[in-house]
Amino acid sequence: MRIWGPLAAVCLGTFMLLVDVTIVLVALPSMSESLGSSLSQLQWVADGYALAVAATLLGVGMLADLHGRRRVYVAGLVVFALASVVCALAPDMGWLIAARLVQGVGAAAMFTTTLSLISTLYSGRRLGLAFGVWAAVASSASALGPILGGLLTEALDWRWIFYVNVPVTVLALAMTFRYIPRSVPARDSARRPDLPGMVLFALGAGGCVYALTSSHAHGWASAGTVVPLAVAVAAFAGFVAVQRRRTHPLLDLSLFRHRAFTAAMITIAVGEGAVYGILPYTSIWLQSVQHLSPVGAGLVVLPHALAAAAVAVLSGRFVPRPSPRVGATLGLFLAGLGVGIEGFLGPDSGWPALVGGLALSGVGMGLVFQVAASLALESVPAERAGMASGTYSTFEQLGYAFGVAVFGSLAVSSMAHSLGGRVADPDGTARVLSGGGADTLLDAAPAGQRGALQDTLHAVFATGHNTLAVSAGALATACAALVFWLTRRPKGTATEGAADEPAAVPATR
Repeated sequence: MRIWGPLAAVCLGTFMLLVDVTIVLVALPSMSESLGSSLSQLQWVADGYALAVAATLLGVGMLADLHGRRRVYVAGLVVFALASVVCALAPDMGWLIAARLVQGVGAAAMFTTTLSLISTLYSGRRLGLAFGVWAAVASSASALGPILGGLLTEALDWRWIFYVNVPVTVLALAMTFRYIPRSVPARDSARRPDLPGMVLFALGAGGCVYALTSSHAHGWASAGTVVPLAVAVAAFAGFVAVQRRRTHPLLDLSLFRHRAFTAAMITIAVGEGAVYGILPYTSIWLQSVQHLSPVGAGLVVLPHALAAAAVAVLSGRFVPRPSPRVGATLGLFLAGLGVGIEGFLGPDSGWPALVGGLALSGVGMGLVFQVAASLALESVPAERAGMASGTYSTFEQLGYAFGVAVFGSLAVSSMAHSLGGRVADPDGTARVLSGGGADTLLDAAPAGQRGALQDTLHAVFATGHNTLAVSAGALATACAALVFWLTRRPKGTATEGAADEPAAVPATR
């Protein structure tokens, strides 16, 4: 167990925290029925968790470097478990959203330490294998979340998607204390946590996602959208200014001078946003329009999970240090192509129309996870592993959070445009429809009009989903070309190009 014990302990936490990103997707209709909710509240149940992870990752990454990675990982496990219990006991949507935010903070403490723990515990081919196993767990967790959520929701109750975290946390804690050695924290008396940077980054990320999430309800020109967006822009500007002046910044902006590191960040952020950002709306289409059960909706994405896990393991086993040009470019291109294929639904299309695209995007994301994770850690010295891990995980979760928010706004606007002239209130109908309320709209219609309205809603949702899928696919393929350009090696400058190649990661700190 000297090889597999530490990896199993780290992967348990990784699987649990990433499953919780998507496990709620198929349970959203049940939550809405149980607690009562608006579309914005449903979005925050899914997006608030990812936003909390992204907003605090850099801060806890610095704390991990200062106080020890195992200690921060254990603290994250405990906070995550306690918040999961509060989620399960939530009496209303306000409590549930608040608990999800706290749960995200605990997940951030786990997530920011997992990659740095792997990079300091393994080396050589074992490092490549470890990254492959971790990438398989990471890529399959997000895709398997809807399946597990569907099973628990259908067999027990939606609250059990949170209760189940408690025994898994206990097992992860036991394995962590047994197999992961204590890490030696940084001994730098002049280094202190960057509190201004933490606050500014959280304000920037939170303001952006809040503005995007509320835009479909209030409109882009309303104060409810413009004010938080302005605050976010000012906060991000302040964050950059603070990081440039600090001796020990929360995020060392000079890391982005290395093309391999920048390519890794683009790869993971765009891959997450494009592939998983539209998944909530795919799940809603499967359940509210196709009337699949939660388990059935989860099983539709199984080909994606299997493909992602298989590719991640194989690429880690046989290509321990994949080329950023080949791996990242090919991964993003395949992910974008797969998502784009999902954008050809018709009014009468069924779930089989999604399977091919989901499988192909799984192949791409399996490669993306493996390449981006290894590049993020290997591009920096061992003492910057905590920052690199936090930055990687931040971009991953920000990609997902922004993807859900942006595509949610796009879904409502696209459906409202398609409903123009067909219903009395296109905007309101689009918000209800995109939130999974197709049956609610049908029940409220006169009996003689329900057949025609059902055909209209099916066609409108299919058109909206196609808009999301094609847009996501175009974004991913365009960024694949950008990554290909970023990772080029200038002619006649071998030394300069070599500087951007990943450096070897020491086995110990």
